[in-house]
Amino acid sequence: MRVRRPLFMIFALYGLAASSGVAMAQNFPSRPVTGIVPAPAGGPLDVLVRVMAERMRQSLGQPLVIENVGGAGGTVGVGRVVRATPDGHTLSVGYLGTHVLNGAFFRLQYDLLKDFEPVAMLPSTPLLIAGKRALPANSLPELMDWLRTHSASVATPGIGSPSHVMGVSLQNLAGTSVQFVHYRGGGPALQDLLAGHIDLLINQPSILLPHLRENKIKVYAVLSKNRLPQAPDIPTADEQGAPDFHMSVWHGLWAPKGTPKNIVAMLNAAVVETMADATVRSRLIEMGYVIPAREQQTPEALGALQKAEIEKWWPIIKAAGIKPE
Repeated sequence: MRVRRPLFMIFALYGLAASSGVAMAQNFPSRPVTGIVPAPAGGPLDVLVRVMAERMRQSLGQPLVIENVGGAGGTVGVGRVVRATPDGHTLSVGYLGTHVLNGAFFRLQYDLLKDFEPVAMLPSTPLLIAGKRALPANSLPELMDWLRTHSASVATPGIGSPSHVMGVSLQNLAGTSVQFVHYRGGGPALQDLLAGHIDLLINQPSILLPHLRENKIKVYAVLSKNRLPQAPDIPTADEQGAPDFHMSVWHGLWAPKGTPKNIVAMLNAAVVETMADATVRSRLIEMGYVIPAREQQTPEALGALQKAEIEKWWPIIKAAGIKPE
């Protein structure tokens, strides 16, 4: 039997929920905020958030404590946040791999779009196409021609990594096939590129630029709309006849679904203030990161980017039949 509540009771319940949300926000944060990083300590994602954490403490009035929870491509750490109390004290620090690509590889126990509240976009870094020094090609068009006539090897830091997915896009662009060599991490892949054991590696500027400056590798293109301020001589793929051939390893901050909007707004404000800090900005730019424009720092912008990236990359991944290790 369906019980009908009087109208005044319904309004009272809504009022109680609203007032409890306001009270929660007034007390937030009441203890340290935990940022779950779904990767081991010392990796790019971990280093990025630690650079920002101290400045965020000034804005929040409580420490941002980083907890590294690796495993299963990051799904263990992300899953921890889904099950956390939605009060803003437990956050998911993630990136393109954990909050987009994983959904095409794994049968997740959570929904990447429905089970989180986007908080803020964090700095990003475009990928670069690099080759061993001995390759005869000196531009992206020349590299495409070379790939069509040779059996090329392409290193990746692991199956399903952004580097791997972009490698699949590269072979599609060239209209050929390549041999992927999967390593356990970017370090071993880079060492074999430097030694000339493999032909190509697609990775982040912070990893590749020091070796380009020492003339140990070639870099063919920046996979973004704009050239890198740190290496303005490297042309974009667009400039070399491959429009929209882009991949940026972007990062973001999410809260569990149901976190009050005013708490999300407070967390967003802390991130925005941190990315506007001159010292933090200088450090991030020095590391090769691109700080999002102010209009891209909203929760709505992060949510829209995540949805668009899912629509872009999932069909490519599934068509290629990429499976996790």
